[in-house]
Amino acid sequence: MPMMYGFAAQRKQLLEVELERLSIEMPPLGAMRVSLTGDLAVNRVTPETALELVVIQATDQPFRRRADFWTTHLRPRLDTSFFVYTPEEYEELVDTDPLLMAVERDGEVIIG
Repeated sequence: MPMMYGFAAQRKQLLEVELERLSIEMPPLGAMRVSLTGDLAVNRVTPETALELVVIQATDQPFRRRADFWTTHLRPRLDTSFFVYTPEEYEELVDTDPLLMAVERDGEVIIG
């Protein structure tokens, strides 16, 4: 099978355009802080790379339902994962939760 080049670069460009769109639309919906994490944050993009966003939001929704709000309201055009924490949860878990530790180490603050 022939090897194809350029798909990772194209994917990165698509992800960056979508990230820009989301960063404009999220603050009016209640995002206090949004950080990019995952492969795009560390510039390890493949054709399958998804947007991975850690969102700080004041909410009383159960953790497992919080991402639904963002998916419903933003209708991401690419594979996007939202990990939503309240400000209190973030502060409490930042030193023990592996995802939040990665955000602090390698993430990029997009909003806030």
